[in-house]
Amino acid sequence: MSETADALNAADLPIQTSFSDHVGFIALDNYPKRNALGGEMIAAILGALEVFKTQHARAVVLRSAQHDKVWSSGHSVDELPEADRDPLPYDDPLEQLLRAVKTFPSPVIAMVHGSVWGGACDLVLACDLVVADETATFAITPAKIGVPYNIVGILNFMSQLPTAVVKEMFFTADPVDAERAERIGLVNRLTSSDALEAETLALARKIATRSPAAIAAFKEAMRALSAAAPINPDTYEYLHGLRRNVYLGPDYREGVAAFREKRQPKF
Repeated sequence: MSETADALNAADLPIQTSFSDHVGFIALDNYPKRNALGGEMIAAILGALEVFKTQHARAVVLRSAQHDKVWSSGHSVDELPEADRDPLPYDDPLEQLLRAVKTFPSPVIAMVHGSVWGGACDLVLACDLVVADETATFAITPAKIGVPYNIVGILNFMSQLPTAVVKEMFFTADPVDAERAERIGLVNRLTSSDALEAETLALARKIATRSPAAIAAFKEAMRALSAAAPINPDTYEYLHGLRRNVYLGPDYREGVAAFREKRQPKF
């Protein structure tokens, strides 16, 4: 990552940022919590994206500050409601972050070393491009704690991965390894750990030499077209009713309790 310090950097922020050669860098930097996507972390990322927007960044790289086993453990379970409330409403911080990444005018590149869990997997898919090394794994884990995933999140997976793969990932919550992730299109480029940073930086800098106006128009067109599938109100209410039955039911309550008590849930 560039050594040019950005004004956002401060000792109490859970991220590191820098900006160089029209490329912004955001590094998740709260490894004691395995870079969990809690409110504080997300607010810092959103702030960085806003600054990069004013700096007319032509690409943004999202990475972990550490080359450790976990890239991000996903949505902070400590911030999920215990019961009887939608755990992933429209105004949830993670949902705000996903929208910010998708609507950012320039490409956002996920640089992945280590395992990606739960909502962090959704975040990686929300990025425009993914560069990963052989240590990377990707798992979507709501079935482990009884979370009824929201409709937007499910569509995010369905629009980018084969339906059978999406079903397997959601049904089993098992990680997809790096080689398979590249085969199914979750990862654009797979490289060695030693070459990961250089490969990602080269890609970002190449994008930065292209027309930012053309890229912004293309990215927004792709976002709008991918969200263009119509859904009638009856179907939406039916699907939301299915989710509501889960977060008001015993599985969600047991799943969150088991996670916090560090035991296997009994569904």
